[in-house]
Amino acid sequence: YLKFNRVPSQFTFMENLDGTFENIIEEMERSGKLLDDVYSYYGILESNMSSPEFRLIQGELAPKLSEFFSKISQNEKLFKRVKTVYDNSLVEPLENDQQRVLDLTYKSFEMNGAALDETKKQRYAQINVELSKLYNDFSNNLLHDEENYITYLEKDQLGGLADDFIKSANNISKDKGFDDKYAIMNTRSSMDPFLTYSTNRELRQRLFLARGALCNGGKYDNNEVIKQIVRLKHKRANLLGYKTHADFILERRMAENVNNVYELLDNLYEHSLKAAQSEMLELKEYVQKTDNLDEFNQWDLMFYKEKLKKEKYDFDSEELRPYFKAENVIEG
Repeated sequence: YLKFNRVPSQFTFMENLDGTFENIIEEMERSGKLLDDVYSYYGILESNMSSPEFRLIQGELAPKLSEFFSKISQNEKLFKRVKTVYDNSLVEPLENDQQRVLDLTYKSFEMNGAALDETKKQRYAQINVELSKLYNDFSNNLLHDEENYITYLEKDQLGGLADDFIKSANNISKDKGFDDKYAIMNTRSSMDPFLTYSTNRELRQRLFLARGALCNGGKYDNNEVIKQIVRLKHKRANLLGYKTHADFILERRMAENVNNVYELLDNLYEHSLKAAQSEMLELKEYVQKTDNLDEFNQWDLMFYKEKLKKEKYDFDSEELRPYFKAENVIEG
């Protein structure tokens, strides 16, 4: 961290260079290569190999990394050099690829508070630090709650489940010290196959409700964390002159603004509602015909959708699984 923390000061050499794309933008990109390389592996560990020990490291690094990136994006001297290149390009445009990189770089500086006065810069950086901590809290709460809710099944409760899923559930259970049981974790990778294929309706209901209650109350409640995140994002957008966080974030998205998003959603709603209603009616009729169920609930949806799909199209999603094993994906 100390080595990386010196990087912002290394940009001072650019003060004496001509304001060209090669001198400023390309050199800036090269200067962060080491951190980019390290951060890629850090991101992989964070997303795929999280552990209680690693989460402690995340909690310590999150605010430091936020502070570090703010020091770069709000570096006044560096922004002036980037702005010089950008202003020059408005008079003499660069090659398309260079112009695109420059436009994104300049906009990134602007949207990270580089053009704010010193007081607002400090507040902007402070908000980012607070958000980094809240994002970390949110993720940790989610992981803790997922790990702490496990349903152990007996062999006679495995109806409809695929052999690979059953084997995986048994391996997880063995790791927890229960050799002859089958563990269903409160994660999407465990819940979704169960809700799709299990013939045990009572268990589908119990696990569906457990998934819905994730981080909603109790020790790992995320409700207040979410509220704080929303409030801080709104304040950050206001600092930059945007009405809402949506206006802020959409400026660099294909949609461009809130009105375009609502137009798209309204258009989708208008054209998809009748089709969705028709499909739901077909599904309810299928449920009534096959299992004589008058009451159709959310924990039945995935199960009967899969059954109807198999009956109508002779298609079973499980048949795709062998083609997407980790080894096959890596080789592909």
